[in-house]
Amino acid sequence: MTTGTRRRMGVEERREQLIAVALDLFSHRSPEDVSIDEIAEAAGISRPLVYHYFPGKQQLYEAALRRAAEELTARFVEPHEGPLGARLLRVMERFFDFVAEHGPGFSALMRGGPAIGSTHTGAMIDSVRQAAYEQILAHLRIPDPAPRLELVVRSWVSLAETTALLWLDGRRVPRAELERQLVHDFAALAAVSAAYDGQMAVVVRRILAEEPEDGMFADLVLRLGRIA
Repeated sequence: MTTGTRRRMGVEERREQLIAVALDLFSHRSPEDVSIDEIAEAAGISRPLVYHYFPGKQQLYEAALRRAAEELTARFVEPHEGPLGARLLRVMERFFDFVAEHGPGFSALMRGGPAIGSTHTGAMIDSVRQAAYEQILAHLRIPDPAPRLELVVRSWVSLAETTALLWLDGRRVPRAELERQLVHDFAALAAVSAAYDGQMAVVVRRILAEEPEDGMFADLVLRLGRIA
């Protein structure tokens, strides 16, 4: 039971509160399992007051989804300093932090949840993928990528997304191993592409030239050597 005097919130402050409450609930359970009554109770307000700020659960869900998309996009932002492999590992660590914190919410964001078919939801998902793609290109210092490089980067972004969704289903593989594996996956995708394309070969040679002897990509070579 709430005691004391309840502070009156302004319109935007109350909307922000409801979005935060909804995002927290959606992060722990599937959105379709969360009711407006639960959101109202968690926010300390009445059900009719929730509808005063949002026409329905779908609109509140999309607002929370937009907040999640913005936060996830921010996880891909990384200073352009140091070896690429180390940078990608830090990005993957923050990415999996988000996945671990917002399990059902992350699944809902990437799979569409109850808003599947919504153009707004689809646009939010695409914006996250595009932001991740552009961040990787920025790290590679290639603003206008050739088709092979675009294929490599977009494939890797998709692989990271799929890997995270599968990991959430039981978390049967150690998270730290998956984070490193995804960095190695990027190197492997780029290397295979380089075997088919001269421009990609130039990109890969530059990446490897900037990696230290004990870096992430050297670690991949050592691991592969153990199975030869």
